[in-house]
Amino acid sequence: MDGIARIIARFIRAAWRAYGRKWSFLALFLLMLFASGSVLAALDLLPDPPVAGATDTLGVGESVLRTAPPVSVILPEEPMKIEIPELELEATIANPTTTDVGLLDTWLLKSAVRYPTSAKLGEEGNVVLFGHSSYLPVVHNPAYKTFNDIQKLKEGDTITISSSGRAYTYQVRGVAKQSTNDAVIPLAVSGRVLTLSTCDSFGAKTDRFVLTADFVESHPLGV
Repeated sequence: MDGIARIIARFIRAAWRAYGRKWSFLALFLLMLFASGSVLAALDLLPDPPVAGATDTLGVGESVLRTAPPVSVILPEEPMKIEIPELELEATIANPTTTDVGLLDTWLLKSAVRYPTSAKLGEEGNVVLFGHSSYLPVVHNPAYKTFNDIQKLKEGDTITISSSGRAYTYQVRGVAKQSTNDAVIPLAVSGRVLTLSTCDSFGAKTDRFVLTADFVESHPLGV
């Protein structure tokens, strides 16, 4: 019995010593944890805290790829139609690829014409459109009256030029009478500009009316 008692006593003392060491180990662990956190904070290696109000949630193995919103890019387009509500004017627009004066005159017998080296819709520069004007009652071809009365338009009046899929709105800046011998219409300009040009009378080409308008907005047809 004495032997058993001694063994039990020895076991109790060993357990008590182990219980005492537990608190030492715990204190040492907490000290090391605090020291490591301080070092990581000083080196700015700690993770950022969650942002209040954030709604993104991730499951196991999931990730979020943040991308910029898509940007709508409008490619340059050829003008197909012109409408001026103030004049009840509506006409088609041709887009020849030649600058030959004789061939351009042939196109003008059918519609308004965009000068080939001028800007297209949707790009920087000057969209230059030519068209005939005539007030003679004996002239029955409507193409000869395409740009009748554009000189009557006022600052702020609107002009709509349409491509095959979009409508482009311009606002009149002004109208001037110019001599064809002196005036030159610039093609390279700042911003998006529309220019309409027509002779001031059928047959006479010494003077012309030149209208300038500035781009306002564009939208898909039917919207």
